[in-house]
Amino acid sequence: MKKSFIILLHIGFWACYVALISIMLGVYYRSSLYGSTQDSRIMNAFKTIFLFVLVPSVISYFLYYYRLFPKFLQQKKYFLSFIYGILISAAASVFAYILLRYFIETGSIRDMDKNGVNGRSTAVRVIIIMTIISSISGIVALVIKGFVTWVTEIKLKEQLTEKTHAMEMALIKSQLDPHLLFNTINNIDSLILKDAVAASDYLNKLSDIMRFILYETKGDSISLSKEIEYIDKYIALQKIRTANEQYVHFTVTGIIDNRSIAHMVFIPFIENAFKHANNKKIENAITVNIVIKEDTIQLLCENKFDPNVKVHETIGGLGNELIVKRLNLIYADRHTLEVHKTNESYRINLLIHNG
Repeated sequence: MKKSFIILLHIGFWACYVALISIMLGVYYRSSLYGSTQDSRIMNAFKTIFLFVLVPSVISYFLYYYRLFPKFLQQKKYFLSFIYGILISAAASVFAYILLRYFIETGSIRDMDKNGVNGRSTAVRVIIIMTIISSISGIVALVIKGFVTWVTEIKLKEQLTEKTHAMEMALIKSQLDPHLLFNTINNIDSLILKDAVAASDYLNKLSDIMRFILYETKGDSISLSKEIEYIDKYIALQKIRTANEQYVHFTVTGIIDNRSIAHMVFIPFIENAFKHANNKKIENAITVNIVIKEDTIQLLCENKFDPNVKVHETIGGLGNELIVKRLNLIYADRHTLEVHKTNESYRINLLIHNG
């Protein structure tokens, strides 16, 4: 939601609020203060609006909006939301009453000192009324904040769905490209006479990859074990295109457990590593390390390339621009992506905080 619209919501509420209170006070002072001068009535009305009604309401409104909602209510801590809401309103009312009592004294407050216990009980009633009024303003703040959050989440989901769809289409186009299928099937076919068992195994891997792309990437997330399984099969299929046994080095460190991750986060970077590693004869031309820790999942992916052969820029490969945008949507403030490029290697370091 645009900030300008949110600002207009705040301005609209406070304009209506002040207008309503002004009308109520205008009626009250015109009917009750016959003996006072017009200037005196205007000043008393101003003091009452500013301290008795406006100050505690403003304090409560913005504390409810910026602190209470995101820290408690949005986290579904309803009881704590209620308790802290009352405390915020009461504290704001006491603060406003102190200002009214000690800094802008009125005749009615001077009378409280003379009335003793009655004065104290009157002060308590005044604070209670102020607390109720400021609580109402706070509730309105929660409603506005809830509405803003709801609209923002809807737009975020729409953007995420759009990016996910684009990623799926790009990935399907890449994986099911006729040339890729042709080369992979040819490689498998050449293995049939040499090692029928290995050829059958690779054919099953290709089938699993196609099934994964078509059916496993429909939800918002996928189990980390399936994502790693897909990566392993993808690397295995790529390795049959070279006789170099040490062409790829793939490791997984840590305990996978039952944690999940957004699908298609790691794969585009690994695909680009194979796409740009243009020398299949060197050892460890591609290195893929997935490091799993208690609160983080890390991808370290590096590929070596011949500097004499033109290589696309960092975010120019398949899906990389989309995956960066998608990371910002899914893992906003919960991930870091570092890219290091030299004349002979290209390395990415993706760290996801998945707590």
